[in-house]
Order: sequence, then structure tokens, then C-alpha cells
Amino acid sequence: MLSNLLNIFKIPDLRNKILFTFMIVGLYRVGAAIRVPGVDPLAIDQLREGAQDGALGLFNLFSGGAFESFSIFALGIMPYITASIIMQVLGVVIPKLEELQQEGAVGQRKITQYTRYVTIALATLQATVLVFLFGTGGGGAFFSAVQAPSVPLLPDGIWPRGYLIIPTLVAGTAVLMWMGELISQRGIGNGMSMIIFASVVASLPGGFYSILQVNKWFWFVVMVLVTIGIIVAVVFVELGQRRIPVQFAKRVVGRRMMGGQNTYIPLKVNQSGVIPIIFASSILLLPAIMASFLGNGDPNGNWWSQTRYEIQQFVDQYILNSQNLVYVTIFALLIIAFAYFYNSIAFDPIRQADQIRRQGGFIPGVRPGPQTEAYLAKAVNRITLPGAVFIAIIAILPYLILWAADINSFAFAGTSVLISVGVALELMRQIDSQLMLRNYAGFLK
Repeated sequence: MLSNLLNIFKIPDLRNKILFTFMIVGLYRVGAAIRVPGVDPLAIDQLREGAQDGALGLFNLFSGGAFESFSIFALGIMPYITASIIMQVLGVVIPKLEELQQEGAVGQRKITQYTRYVTIALATLQATVLVFLFGTGGGGAFFSAVQAPSVPLLPDGIWPRGYLIIPTLVAGTAVLMWMGELISQRGIGNGMSMIIFASVVASLPGGFYSILQVNKWFWFVVMVLVTIGIIVAVVFVELGQRRIPVQFAKRVVGRRMMGGQNTYIPLKVNQSGVIPIIFASSILLLPAIMASFLGNGDPNGNWWSQTRYEIQQFVDQYILNSQNLVYVTIFALLIIAFAYFYNSIAFDPIRQADQIRRQGGFIPGVRPGPQTEAYLAKAVNRITLPGAVFIAIIAILPYLILWAADINSFAFAGTSVLISVGVALELMRQIDSQLMLRNYAGFLK
């Protein structure tokens, strides 16, 4: 193992790529500690207390703790992820985007450019919402589930300070997007995945330490053992595939016999990765935003005030409180539903069957055309269920353990490990391919 690690640094090109990636990640972590101008430091401390659980906790996870300190990278890379998912969904609906997806590198560059525009638009919208919700202490609906006070981040009012904070947050997202593209071009691995990986890994030590701070030694050991078990399970599932065999008919081209080889279509058990968790958390965040805009009600007031109070109490108790069976159940069902939704977009049986037919291939025992489409659709649906149930269990298992331990400061261990292991495996594959190209022993055995 040690010799394989040393082989990485024997190749100047690979060594430079890894060092460049570390440098960009280091700059990102420095930027995550730079606070936006004009916010109240005392309010930041209270915001940090409220951003440990529920949907905002996941938002803080993907920003690497930048959100809880309201730094210049507070929005994280989430706007880009959301924009990428939107463009992927629109590629199924809009024929022009579908044509660009099939044009290869030229079309992909145009889609990337459109994704950047959508990212900036989403970042502007999210920055505006955050400033309005928390600038004057209007985010109380997010915090009551964790007993944190509603605090004004801008004690002197939103304007004109908001004119500076909103562009700062949007610029931070643009810089992160640029850093991710630099890693993809000049570093190793997928840039956006590496930034998410750095964000998630940075939050793991603090999460475990928060359990020790409340003297929960037994539950600390339980969480460590569960985390190790999750790592083993994630590695097992991430490497799991359903291989659908495909044969290509022989044909004569000139004087040469072409084709006749056998191959397969690899279908991953967890094809959607962590995207269903992101979707489910975003959906659960919407009722909280709506409740915050309605404002705080009064149980002793008029009809409308009482209704607002009841709505707020319902959202606080069932939508934002992770230590609640209703929340856990809704979260798990949404994850499974979005796993099916994403897989139906990512893998199109009709397009795949048509591509096999045009290349002169066929699945043994299955007729080309509609029967191949039905066979592929059935295979995808059957393999999606165990993958969806798996990521749902990974996501809610730490919730249940921490609920039993009465701890609400570290609720995303499963999601963190799922992301970390997935990115680490992909990074190891890329390093292994680089080593094999240069006649070194592979990093993976």
C-alpha cells in the first residue's frame, strides 16, 4: 500500500495535479472562514447554534460550515448542483437541449455555459432569500425546532448593507464554480465533487466532537461503529453493478470481419448517488420558507394570527424536527421517490435500446425494439429499489441513533459518509488509471 502511494509522487504530471488540487481546496477552506461584511458577530454565534439540524443543517453541510458563519462561500456549491440537475431534467423536456447533449464536446460546452447562467440566477435568488430571512431575524421558523433564538444578522437594517452582502454571496458561488472547473481541467478528479468532498470531510470531526462535548461517550462509540459499518456498506454498494450482456453481430467491411464481440451495460445499484437526498431536503425546506414569510402568529390573536401560529407549530414539529417519526418517514419516502425520478431521467431505456440497435447489437434472448426497451426498463426499476432503500437507510439511520441519544448537533453522518466514500472511490479510480497508463502497479488491487 505504501509503495503504491509513493508511485503517485514518482510521476511529475500526476504529482503536480494532486498538489494543484490540494492548493485549490486549501484556498476554498480559507475563503470559508472569511465572513461577509456588516453582520453581527453575536448573531453569527446564535446562527451557528441553529444551523446544526434539519434542512438548514444539510445546507450547512454542503457549504463546509461556511453557512453557519455566514462567510463569502455561505451558499456553497449547492446552486451549481441544483442548476446541473435542472439542466439535466430540462434535457429530457426541451428538444434543443437534448440535441446539444448528443453533439458531444461542442454541445457539452454550450450546456456548461447555460448551467453557469442558471447557477448565477439561483445564487442571486438564494442570497436574497437568506438576507431577507435572517437579516432582520425573520428566520425564526427555521430555529424553533432546535431551540435557537431568532436573531438579526444586520442590526442596522437590510438596506443598504444588503446591496453589498447579496453580490458578495453570489460572487463567492461564482468563485467556487471557477475553482471546481480549474480542478477538473488542471487537477485530479471532478472539481465540483472535490469541493463537496472537502466541505463534507471538514464537518465530520466537529460532528463527532459535539457528541463528546455533551459527555455521550457510549453514543460516541456507537456512532463511530455505525460510521465504519456505513463505510463498508457504501463501498460494497457503490461497486455493485448489474451487467446486462450485449452481443454485436459480425459484419464484413472490405476484406475484414468486424464485430462479433461481447460486452455489457453496467447498471450501478446506487446510480443516483446522493442526489435524492439533496432533492428531498430541498422539498422539506420549502414549507419552512413559506412559514417564515407568513410571519409569527399569536395563539390568542385573531383567526389569521392563530392560523399562522398553527402552521408555524406544525412546520416546527413535523417538518424541521429531525427527532420526529413523521419527519423521518417523509424524508425516507421522498428519497426513494426521487431516486426513481432521477434514474428515469439518467437512464432512458428507449434511447439505450435504439443505440444498441443502430450499432448492430442485441441482448441475448431479447428481440430488438420494444422488447429490449421493456427489458431494460424492468431491469432499471428492479435495481433502483434496493439502491433507493439503501440510501434512505443511510440517511435516516444516524437520525434514529441520535434521536435515541437525545443529540441534535450531528445528524448527517450517513449522508457525509455516502458522499465522502463515493468521491474517494472515484478519485482512486482516476489515480489508478493514471498509474496504469505509465506502467506502474495500480493503486487499486
